[in-house]
Amino acid sequence: MTSRMASSESKKNLEAEEMFVAGGLKSLLPHVLRRIIRCNRLSISNTSGMAEGYKQANVVILHKSLADDFEKFCHANAGPLPLLYRSKPGDWKCPSLSSDSDIRTDCLQYRVYEHGACTGTLKSLKEYSEQLKDMVTFYLGCSFSFEKAVQNAGIPVRNVEQKRNVSMYKTAVPCYSISTFCCNLVVTMRPIPESKLEAAVLATSKLKEAHGAPVHMGDPGLLGIQDLSKPDYGDPVHLHPGDIPVFWACGVTGVEAVINCRAPLAFTHSPGCMFITDLKNDNVTVRSSREVPQVHCISQDPLHYSIVSAEAAQKIKNLETLIGIDPGDRGIIHLHCQDELLKACLSISHARSVLITTGFPTHFTYEPPEENDGPPGALAIAAVLQALEKEVAIVTDQRAMNLNKKIIEEAVQLGVSNWGGYAIACALYILSTCEIHDRYLRKAVGFPQISKKMGWLSALPSVTKEENLLKTLVQHGVRSGKTASLEMEVDGLPFYDTHSVMIEKLLQEVQRGPS
Repeated sequence: MTSRMASSESKKNLEAEEMFVAGGLKSLLPHVLRRIIRCNRLSISNTSGMAEGYKQANVVILHKSLADDFEKFCHANAGPLPLLYRSKPGDWKCPSLSSDSDIRTDCLQYRVYEHGACTGTLKSLKEYSEQLKDMVTFYLGCSFSFEKAVQNAGIPVRNVEQKRNVSMYKTAVPCYSISTFCCNLVVTMRPIPESKLEAAVLATSKLKEAHGAPVHMGDPGLLGIQDLSKPDYGDPVHLHPGDIPVFWACGVTGVEAVINCRAPLAFTHSPGCMFITDLKNDNVTVRSSREVPQVHCISQDPLHYSIVSAEAAQKIKNLETLIGIDPGDRGIIHLHCQDELLKACLSISHARSVLITTGFPTHFTYEPPEENDGPPGALAIAAVLQALEKEVAIVTDQRAMNLNKKIIEEAVQLGVSNWGGYAIACALYILSTCEIHDRYLRKAVGFPQISKKMGWLSALPSVTKEENLLKTLVQHGVRSGKTASLEMEVDGLPFYDTHSVMIEKLLQEVQRGPS
């Protein structure tokens, strides 16, 4: 009886100790946590919420012969795989990240991979010490690192509230491949109240070593995720009413790369069981409008949000103001919808293929009956979209098919470029050269596309291009919409000093530097 009572008392003491440790995990210093983990004294399943404000790391351990290629793979996909540290072969410590650490014991749990198959989970890698002498450890940034910053912004972290590991999903988004390392992006999902979306983006965009800003907000189907209740890694996390699923690039992408490279032997952390570093998250101050992200809803069905810099958004709003004037007194102001140019161009920017329609008969006593307000704008949009490597089709009715074919053929020979069309073309260029928007479009994988800037710039409308195109329309008998004149005018307004000036103003706004 005495022995049983002593055993019961010992069990209670152990439970009390575990409760005390678990309750203080948020405030415990990293080196203390690592020591506790090293002694296998924690029965928890993940490190979310531990050591608030300190960086946590995903871990990938590979044979030294694969290390250079994996490092290149990390640099090519810096969103999911921000490289914090690469060890030398056989080095179990990481002095720049932590004091008194041993990668063989300091993660809650590890996975062993042999030829791409997971062959077990372990609390320690000490039994593999001999093999580890020829292996290199990669420490990669983790989204657990930004949870404190999100909470400080007044945003709930649902997985911490629900005492669950974060939900992780494989997507249909391919990473940039390097040698044998190829896989699709893995993302984490955190439910964010709709009113807090921009705050969540602002809080995380500054922390690039913790994956930075989200890569998708809204319908998970747009990432190829079929069912949020069935994560590929981690636990399902429930959305509250009004929550939007928000997705960040995830370091478990590295696990998928290890699986696909089929190395004879490799190790990773178990998803959610991170290595905790001694480094605090840097509070980087965003200094200019070029670096301040804004969130815009671009579709309700499917639900889809986009991110753009404040600077780019303002430029596009300025374009909208420029084309909102009505020198011909045709009632254009009644067709104007505030901020629709930005929303429309964000939608087009995310599209893989775009359908453009043009052609409107206004002069039935003439042959052809078409007006010249339409084709130039349509061609201006098409030119920029083609430069952006999107599939483009122009649609018109059967009656005007042959005419439009001739116009397009001649326009292509000139190089082409309608005020609305010009503004869309210019706005698409602004979006494409916005680093914040470019990253969101790429889902933070691959390299920035802004290197193609000069090609996009040459595709924009210009006074010379428009002058030549209007001459082509006149040669084909396409008339001014208001006056039926076969002159250098559109809608009764002269090309020179009106349309040409508008084109110049739009281009000036495109190339204007930050204020």
